[in-house]
Amino acid sequence: MDAPQDFGKFPADFVWGTATSAFQTEGNNTKSDWWAWENSTDSQETKPLDKSGAASDSYDNYEVDLDLCKELNTSAVRLGIEWARIQPEPNRFDTKEIEHYRAVLRAAKARNLKTFVTLYHFTIPTWFAQKGGWLNLQAPMLFAEYARACVLEFKDLIDVYITINEPQVYALMAYTVGTWPPNQRNLLKASIVQLNLIRAHVKAHKEIKKVVNTPVGIAKNIVWFQKSPRSSNILDVLYAKFRFWLNCGFFFDQVIKKCDYIGLNYYFTTQYNNLRVDNEDDFNSDIGWWIYPRGLYNTLLKLKKYSLPIYITENGLANALDEKRSRFIYEMLLQCLLAIKAGVELKGYFYWSLIDNYEWHQGFWPKFGLIEVDRFQNMARVPRPSFYYYSKICQSGNINQ
Repeated sequence: MDAPQDFGKFPADFVWGTATSAFQTEGNNTKSDWWAWENSTDSQETKPLDKSGAASDSYDNYEVDLDLCKELNTSAVRLGIEWARIQPEPNRFDTKEIEHYRAVLRAAKARNLKTFVTLYHFTIPTWFAQKGGWLNLQAPMLFAEYARACVLEFKDLIDVYITINEPQVYALMAYTVGTWPPNQRNLLKASIVQLNLIRAHVKAHKEIKKVVNTPVGIAKNIVWFQKSPRSSNILDVLYAKFRFWLNCGFFFDQVIKKCDYIGLNYYFTTQYNNLRVDNEDDFNSDIGWWIYPRGLYNTLLKLKKYSLPIYITENGLANALDEKRSRFIYEMLLQCLLAIKAGVELKGYFYWSLIDNYEWHQGFWPKFGLIEVDRFQNMARVPRPSFYYYSKICQSGNINQ
């Protein structure tokens, strides 16, 4: 795994971190729409492979997880606040849960970890869902009220705000594919949801900025699309460009003026041959995603035009045996270095995920964690070999190990 020496070293102020979300790791988020859905007895509804249950129980083990962050030599941590915990009823904010999250954030600060905090990551309070969820035209205002409550309670403990995680993914999975609650397949509704999420970010950005001048942005999932090398069809080039615009340009053009940075979640690339998916089979994750590190470089160069700092807020591999993960990290970070050399203002990298977690409708079988969680042995945390590999990079700031 040797790289050219001049491409090995990251800038001294580069931010190294890991990412998790609240619902996927905390467990027992009983006030959320996902919990209500997965425990519903309605036989007509699509259900996830597993119920989330106690998840990885990071709610009770956050001190252990943050200790592991320090052992990993990271300088930052991305974590989430669960809206349904903070605001379990329309007109009530739960002081006990607020204090819990203050304790979590204080614990991160005590370990000198910079805090990147996500306010919304796919799950919503049941009362919000009963009002129509993100289809409700008042949804952006309701979210902004929640965001304001968060900034008032946590302003001294949050370094960077991520208002919304992957808004287009939520619209796709909940309202186009229909795999996630509320299990609908309606393109018009999906479009309304996406527009409401954009409006929600804009309003939340405004509320946060009224109180603090802390950076505010979105974590946006972006797929790199390209023509297959086996294709001779010009339509594949045009279609790939259109898909990338729909996935990236269409969205950012509407919110970029209300972003202080760009959060990029990059996982995979899709390529086309005669307008059909035609991916390679040389480097795949356990869930079948084609891993193409050059797609990360290409995406970063496209984002350069917005002239904003960029953080890779998620990048990870489902790999239960862990035999591919170190290579994955190396290859992705090499592309990050190349992008920095090309003038991209890339400021940090967050591996997804610190620990194994609940992967939504796919349940617990995909293993993204640098750390294994033994859900049958008291939630024991067991670092994988890739944990130690990434730890050396975080400590030295150099991929030449």
